[in-house]
Amino acid sequence: MRHADRIGLADGHQWSEHDVGTNGIGTALATGRPVHVYSEEHLMRVLHIWSCSAAPITDPDSGRVIGCVDVSGTARSLHPATVALVAATAKLAETQLALRMHERDERLRRRFESLRGRPGILLSSTGRVISGDPGGDLGERVPLGKQAGHRLMLRDGTAALLEPFSEGFLLRPGTASAPPALTLSLLGEGTPTASYGDDDRPLSLRHAELLALLALHPHGLTAEQLSFHLYGDDGNPVTIRAEIHRLRGQLGEAIAAKPYRLVCPVEADFMKVRRLLSSSDPAGLARAYPGPLLPRSESPEIRRERDELEAQVRAFLLRHGGPDELWAYAQTCNGRDDYEVLERLAALPATDLRSAAARSRLLS
Repeated sequence: MRHADRIGLADGHQWSEHDVGTNGIGTALATGRPVHVYSEEHLMRVLHIWSCSAAPITDPDSGRVIGCVDVSGTARSLHPATVALVAATAKLAETQLALRMHERDERLRRRFESLRGRPGILLSSTGRVISGDPGGDLGERVPLGKQAGHRLMLRDGTAALLEPFSEGFLLRPGTASAPPALTLSLLGEGTPTASYGDDDRPLSLRHAELLALLALHPHGLTAEQLSFHLYGDDGNPVTIRAEIHRLRGQLGEAIAAKPYRLVCPVEADFMKVRRLLSSSDPAGLARAYPGPLLPRSESPEIRRERDELEAQVRAFLLRHGGPDELWAYAQTCNGRDDYEVLERLAALPATDLRSAAARSRLLS
């Protein structure tokens, strides 16, 4: 114990990876799995005479890591198999937590059933769905608001009101007025725009990228995840938080936090194109696709979505589209010089002006 005191293995000391580097406690918490850190695997030289085995404990109710079991000793005295011991101990702790959670759930169910048909979906205090959603439409967990009476937007686009109920909450679908819809126009070379309720506004490229990412990830993203999707490894979450703050100033209740997510009905032009790709309506697809998604964006995630959507639209129209649909695609920035599309159009009768235009482009 005296040896441990010298390196700070005592109450009040910080052992996160951010502060200490690789170590049993901090690395187990950071990775979310059991680890064994032997001697010189520690980042700090003063820890090289030590070995550590640790395993995180995850709360089955909230899904969060709430601590870890760690055994540390001098390098020669700690066997590598100790990691199996701490992993089993952590699992026993999680099993005990799960038993207590199920007992709480059962008490809530009994009280819920005593309501005799009162409509609602029963949630735990952490937002887990306990009862009232037999089809599993809400998923395992519902992001909760900060207080009772908070309005939530469910997956199917319907509004609901959160009410306190015993040790948990009741979600009452249809009892809250629906918020305005958010409509995003992000395709093509024009200025991206957003419409929220009766308010139409142009968007900066950065705000358009953020809204596109939130529309693509309806369950929400943290500032760190948004930063990575926008900038890769060079991103800064602080910048993202500042941009989201400005964006929420424009769109108000449309964006919730922790994690950042859209909590209103969302209709985006690129999402409509996605749906049309699974239909048999090439004319509708050609009308709905004025060009690539945010063509000026360098965001890695946006570029992946843009390239995939472009490839799917082109393949669909080449396979199913007629002259009108191919001509509409040829007016987009990528379609103007598409050799295969122009060849199809050039094969039209000479009296068709589209044939002459296509031949001209092929020769230029």
